Amino acid sequence: MANHSTSHPTHVHHHFVDSDQQFDTAKLGMWVFLVNEILFFGGLFCAYIVYRAWYPELFQMAALELNTFWGAVNTVVLIGSSLTVAMAIRSAQKDQMKGLKINLLITIGLAIVFMVIKGFEYAHKFELGIFPGEYYTYEGLDHPQAAIFFSIYYMLTGVHALHVLIGIGLIYWIYLRAKKGEFSSEYYTPVEITGLYWHLVDLIWIFLFPLLYLIE
Repeated sequence: MANHSTSHPTHVHHHFVDSDQQFDTAKLGMWVFLVNEILFFGGLFCAYIVYRAWYPELFQMAALELNTFWGAVNTVVLIGSSLTVAMAIRSAQKDQMKGLKINLLITIGLAIVFMVIKGFEYAHKFELGIFPGEYYTYEGLDHPQAAIFFSIYYMLTGVHALHVLIGIGLIYWIYLRAKKGEFSSEYYTPVEITGLYWHLVDLIWIFLFPLLYLIE
């Protein structure tokens, strides 16, 4: 056991040769997961493409009911959060634990701002009667298939919001571990893996914003 503990740092699991192998394995596993996530959203994007091809005038009209300003603000917020999570990873690589914790907290704060803005957007639409599917009662849009666009809107943005919430939980978990001093320049794998997930969340929104808000 003494030889094992000497040759293996505490963060390296017994079935890995060294830190590099463990890091590469974890990163490969995360990329496989991210590809699955992209395929999942790809199905939703396919539905969007099909219905937009069938009802192009509906999508142009319905996009006007979305608040482009707040959508743009949320885009800036998420891009900023991608920057701070990248800075958190860099801080971990350079043994700057204070910078790591600060950037993680800023990332969480920006993610919460995103969710608050999205919550106000949803609340405003609900007040107007803009609900998905058969619950749609809004009379301000003169199109018999108006509910289709907003069903797709809620599906895409709702699933994305769920990923944001999961990301907040993961980043907070990383922050708690950082407070305990679990990371260093020799071991920051969970920080980078979580950062990869968050970059995907940001990237998906960069596609959603023009597809939903900028149709006109």
